[in-house]
Amino acid sequence: MNLEAPILSNVQINDKANDDFIPGTKNIYTDAIGPEDEVTKKKVKTQGNIILIPQPCNSPNDPLNWSKYRKFVNFAILAVITGFTAATSNDAGAIQDSLNELYDISYDKMNIGAGVLFLGIGWGTFFITPLASLYGRKLSYFICIFLGLLGAVWFALSRRTADAIWSQLFVGISESCAEASVQLSLSELYFQHQLGSVLTVYILATSVGTFLGPLIAGFIVQYVGFRWVGWIAVFISIGLLFIIFFVLEETMFDRKIFSRGVINGVSPSSDKQVPEFDDIKKEHSKEFTTVDESNSSEDEDTDLINMGENDPPKSYWKNVQLITLAPNLQGTGFLQYLTQLRMLLKVFLYPPVIFSGLVWGMQDALLTFYLTVEDDEYYDPPYSYGNTGVALMNVPTLIGAIIGCFFAGPLSDKFSIWMAKRNNGIQEAEYRLWFLFAPAVIAPVGLILFAVGTDQVWDWPPTYVGLGFIGFGFGCSGDVSMSYLMDAYPDMVIEMMCGVSVINNMIGCIFTFACSPWLDAMGNTHTFIILAVIEAVIMFSAAPMIWYGKRIRNWTKDWYIEFCQLRDGM
Repeated sequence: MNLEAPILSNVQINDKANDDFIPGTKNIYTDAIGPEDEVTKKKVKTQGNIILIPQPCNSPNDPLNWSKYRKFVNFAILAVITGFTAATSNDAGAIQDSLNELYDISYDKMNIGAGVLFLGIGWGTFFITPLASLYGRKLSYFICIFLGLLGAVWFALSRRTADAIWSQLFVGISESCAEASVQLSLSELYFQHQLGSVLTVYILATSVGTFLGPLIAGFIVQYVGFRWVGWIAVFISIGLLFIIFFVLEETMFDRKIFSRGVINGVSPSSDKQVPEFDDIKKEHSKEFTTVDESNSSEDEDTDLINMGENDPPKSYWKNVQLITLAPNLQGTGFLQYLTQLRMLLKVFLYPPVIFSGLVWGMQDALLTFYLTVEDDEYYDPPYSYGNTGVALMNVPTLIGAIIGCFFAGPLSDKFSIWMAKRNNGIQEAEYRLWFLFAPAVIAPVGLILFAVGTDQVWDWPPTYVGLGFIGFGFGCSGDVSMSYLMDAYPDMVIEMMCGVSVINNMIGCIFTFACSPWLDAMGNTHTFIILAVIEAVIMFSAAPMIWYGKRIRNWTKDWYIEFCQLRDGM
């Protein structure tokens, strides 16, 4: 642990109040540091040579200071929520044949249900985002899983066309919490240099739900009956609601209160110590070091208190309470909710949001196409796979997604730090985008392999390799697009993820309705070649984003600062 590392004056660029500040450009590595800054006298906490962003205070209630076990439990619950909602959003296809045979519900009508699902996910995220900011993250999870439970009950009881369509609206809304709130909670639990690795687990959970959901649903239909797809989701939803209520902890935490010199009513002049904090402090001190740019000890006691060392640990019930009000909440917060919805519309003007939404949204579009081809082609001769065989086609896609997650996750973290070392300790958000070039080649090749192999009735290896390549693109795209955006605008995580979700799911909705007519008109091979070109163009557009990204972030700097000030101050 580096106890005496001097801090370069360019650490000031991490502060929004500094004129040189650009969102997404930050001093993150202390090895290439020059003389200590005689101007700011800042104390900077590091982990090894990594400057911790955001800077944790000394409060035991700061989620960044939680023990590894405590973080793991909460992270695991968030991963289960993510995987489960992704699974329920993709299992409707498994019961389509049963609904068609028993109740004569047409496939076209059920396709409308898939479009409604995308609308529920995207716009559900839009309307749930201000709730998470004003009333805590836990409330958004509870509401979404509860609505998903209602959707699962409706889905299990489906007998009419309206049931098949509108139950998917509730199922879609249930996934909306995993589209933005989960990323926000993760960014509050872990430091910015860990985001790639953390999002690996998030995208992995999404991939498991997306690809294993239909597989598991297929087995349920075959061995238990199609209605149990919905009923099993009901039982899991009930269990999740109990876990969210009694185990999941709130990650909303206001560090700014400590700079104002009052901590839960304890003034800076108080000498009250909290015995329960001693062990936490010892454990915390092993993890990161405070580096002081100044040798001065002036106002040291006051500074320690201002950093939260005397903040009493919250009780269990306080930690797991369902609603945590934002510190700037006024009255019921209804007017603030409406104001934040209006402000949220501006995120669609940020080029990085549009770019990330296109990258991630294209994966939803491709998902619709290759799953449709599997359903249309592989049940019938010459394949005659049956429910189990078709469902197992998701396995190579999942394997590819897992490889993609690890390629674009932990590796991109290390790469970003390595690049920062070469750049005098300065990290740029666009360092993440280099990891889109490999899937820009591999995923389109996979699309063509799958389509040509299907039409030419090749043996399974090249077709399944193609699916693996497509999955690799899925895993890389999600990890890179999200970690890039979270690096670029770290104080607007949930708002940026909301923008990506809306764009992503609108693309999914449009391609859902275009899928079958397009395949009927052009056939598998020609359609997938066009999709491969679109995929490659979107992925390779990472190149101009790498070149112009910093200028774009500088251009949107005033929007970013203004939004944060209005949201946190109103």
